[in-house]
Amino acid sequence: MRNYPFDKGKSRCFIVAIGVSHMAINLTDPVFTDESLARDHLENIRWPNGPVCPHCGGTERVYRLGGKAHRPGLIHCNDCEGQFTVTTGSVMESSHVPLNKWVLAFRLMASSKKGISAHQLHRTIKVTYKTAWFMAHRIREAMREEQPAKLGGEGEIIESDEAYWGPKDKDGNGMNRRRRGKPGKGGKQAILSLVQRGGGSRSLVMESLTTKEVFKVLRENADMKSTLMTDEGTSNNWEFAKHDKVKHGAKEYVRYDHTYDENNKLLHTKTITTNTVEGFFGVFKRGMRGTYQHCGPQHLQRYLNEFDFRYSNRAALGVDDTERGTRAIRGAEGKRLTYQETSSAK
Repeated sequence: MRNYPFDKGKSRCFIVAIGVSHMAINLTDPVFTDESLARDHLENIRWPNGPVCPHCGGTERVYRLGGKAHRPGLIHCNDCEGQFTVTTGSVMESSHVPLNKWVLAFRLMASSKKGISAHQLHRTIKVTYKTAWFMAHRIREAMREEQPAKLGGEGEIIESDEAYWGPKDKDGNGMNRRRRGKPGKGGKQAILSLVQRGGGSRSLVMESLTTKEVFKVLRENADMKSTLMTDEGTSNNWEFAKHDKVKHGAKEYVRYDHTYDENNKLLHTKTITTNTVEGFFGVFKRGMRGTYQHCGPQHLQRYLNEFDFRYSNRAALGVDDTERGTRAIRGAEGKRLTYQETSSAK
């Protein structure tokens, strides 16, 4: 009999889809429930060719310490007489959280398009809220690119735009109100984002959005052989191969530039728009308002790193949730973030 709402055909199909989708998370996977298997999983990601001493880089004279006198996963290096585990020299170092919960937390944050709140994380992996909050910040640190390559290149298009993030303006009675005219910084933080079409993104918290500061960021993060596309708020930048603009003030959001041969045959059509970078801002703002709701100014860059990481490793670029989680874990190596640094950041 099919007397219950969840027995209806549509719901049954939905449940099956979750079970077979490579983008879904199987919370019963042993790697999320067994700490020993989670340790093996982390070691395979960090050391695909065998353990490497994080103290001296030794690989030949390392061996595992067993028995009750040693904690699980402990490895000794005869070259430097140091001891280490898979978490040494990573954002997980000195953590008392079971490794299977770390692996699940990495997967959840990597696969949630608009993020996952610390409250949801603490309920899902069964740790305290304070622990989940700190774990989330450490995972964001793992998602940060240390030496990112420049975006774009010859024949590539980079879209750039700015946004502001912070509390809404309020009138004298404490009621939220819209800012009149063009948006300005006010009490908000300025953000500049660069998005390569068909590629990754890079977002930075800015002290100011002066032409000098914007051009400095563009030079440091974008290949000058690229075509730059912005709205009319950015001054002409002749350092790029070409700089095209759309006039949002005139309600122009997309324009097509057609190229013809000598016989008037269409060769190529270039789409001039900033819709890609604005789409990135749309996901970021929905995540910040709907999922995280509050972000202290000292933490904003880490949240931007999180959204940049997911965008630059999205499904459209051939990266599924499993691989995205693996890349996040791989990025944990060589980074540390203490609770004091996180909670007292200015």
